[in-house]
Amino acid sequence: MKRIGWVALIIALTTALIAGCAANNNGKEEEGSSGGGDKVVRIGYQKYASVNILKERGGLEEKLGEIGYKVEWTQFPGGPQLLEALNVGSIDFGNVGEAPPIFAQAAGAPLVYLGHSPASPKAEAILVPENSPIQSGADLKGKKVALNKGSNVHYLLVKYLEKEGLAYNDIEVVFLPPADARTAFEGGSVDAWVIWEPFYSAAQIATKARVLADGEGLVSNHEFYISSRDLAENHKDAVDVVLEELKASDDWAKNNQEELAELLAPALELDLPSIKQALTNRGYGVEPITDDIVEAQQKIADVFHGLELIPNKIDVSEAVIK
Repeated sequence: MKRIGWVALIIALTTALIAGCAANNNGKEEEGSSGGGDKVVRIGYQKYASVNILKERGGLEEKLGEIGYKVEWTQFPGGPQLLEALNVGSIDFGNVGEAPPIFAQAAGAPLVYLGHSPASPKAEAILVPENSPIQSGADLKGKKVALNKGSNVHYLLVKYLEKEGLAYNDIEVVFLPPADARTAFEGGSVDAWVIWEPFYSAAQIATKARVLADGEGLVSNHEFYISSRDLAENHKDAVDVVLEELKASDDWAKNNQEELAELLAPALELDLPSIKQALTNRGYGVEPITDDIVEAQQKIADVFHGLELIPNKIDVSEAVIK
């Protein structure tokens, strides 16, 4: 009888423990953007761009809190890495350039275009070392060119080579994230580097690198605001708040460049001259996704498919909610 009593007690304790764990697990699930209770918008951001400005300036947490949402921030070295996280469900919203959403959509990511910044063609460039013999596109033939695979600068390189009469396979493309690419660039293991702000200004000022070409006359270089389809379709109130706060933050940034540079410098761990130069090369604001923008993105997607950089042809309009 005593043995039966102990068994009953153990069963009761085990049942209570399992129930407690289940309650805790349910609580964690409810914190996700698709659950009930305290909802969370998980935001991915890159150094320097509009979402980064919003994060450093503050205010989004309070606005989302008013409608029952919390915010989680995660920094990424580039757009491709950010959208990989969105594809596996680790984040809900983020900012990227023109090319990353095309690569991500081709990989099956459930992404949605929500808005974009004005064109910023001068915010990306092809750099060569100060004393490099490379003076024109023709000099790139057979050379090693570093870039972050699938990033906005990938398209800049394609368009520049096209303008200079070179084929994509006339050069050797070396895929490296920004930090590794700068090391390779300074060490001489690559001949040129295609990069965006603020890495572009920081490297140019520190190493006296020459600008072989920027995006002027070649690309638009829009910054896109992207979300998961779940967030866009089931949490429109949160999306509206994020976009409104981005617009307000950018309006402030456009008119307060000195204060903005001082705000970003410690967060980006960059010197003020680099930040100030970078800020002059970008546009500010949040604009809606129009048919013209979709058409421009489709053109980029078709070019990448033609070069076999993406495995299948995609329809960009499928990532836009009408």
